[in-house]
Amino acid sequence: MISQPYHLYVERTDAARNMARYYAMSIEPNLFGDVCLLRRWGRIGAKGQTMIHHFGREEEAVELFLDLLRRKRKRGYRPRASAPT
Repeated sequence: MISQPYHLYVERTDAARNMARYYAMSIEPNLFGDVCLLRRWGRIGAKGQTMIHHFGREEEAVELFLDLLRRKRKRGYRPRASAPT
């Protein structure tokens, strides 16, 4: 069982380079009692790609989650800006 929810959604946009990317991660249990890190990424508005990592312990999944978060922040990914009203 997962002790706390881990969800992340970040975007990287650059109009000058026609770049509009998203990256999403979450840690979730599967039906067999394992812990899975689900990663999704691609162009904003597109289905993109998916990768699932399976772990026996939640700590291993959290370690990878935090490592990937640091890498994405370093590359310029930020939380989605709120929509103008």
